[in-house]
Amino acid sequence: MITVAVISDTHLPRGARRLPATCLARLRAADLILHAGDIVSAGVLDDLRELGPPLEAVHGNVDEAALQRALPATRVVDVDGARIGLVHVPGPRSGRAERLGRLFPACDAVVYGHTHEPRVERVGSRWLLNPGSPTERRRAPAHTMLVLEVAAARIEPTLVALT
Repeated sequence: MITVAVISDTHLPRGARRLPATCLARLRAADLILHAGDIVSAGVLDDLRELGPPLEAVHGNVDEAALQRALPATRVVDVDGARIGLVHVPGPRSGRAERLGRLFPACDAVVYGHTHEPRVERVGSRWLLNPGSPTERRRAPAHTMLVLEVAAARIEPTLVALT
């Protein structure tokens, strides 16, 4: 079993804002970290890489220019036979599932960010997943992240409310 910690929209640094301790603990304990964009600064990306597990990320719409050059807009990650697509901006709510399916046709799951609205939904044979944000919840009821348990190409997602 491979544990994947998934975050997005960290928007750091900003004032005294930090990742919650419970988020950091889950990131450190994971086998892999996925970040779906809006990291904001290259220094924060470096800090995330120093947590230990490998990190795969895409750039977001507010990431500094250096991050936008260093990170792709989309990425596909293979985790124990499961293919996970990663993108920041999913486009308008209307038609989102179909659009993401076209963008990542061979993926078992698509992780996206931007909306800050957590989502764990199975659409046909594909998971559509948004981890929300561990730092900026906006309209969401809580700060959140996702934990994926992956084994033999099967993905079991869990939305984690952070305290």
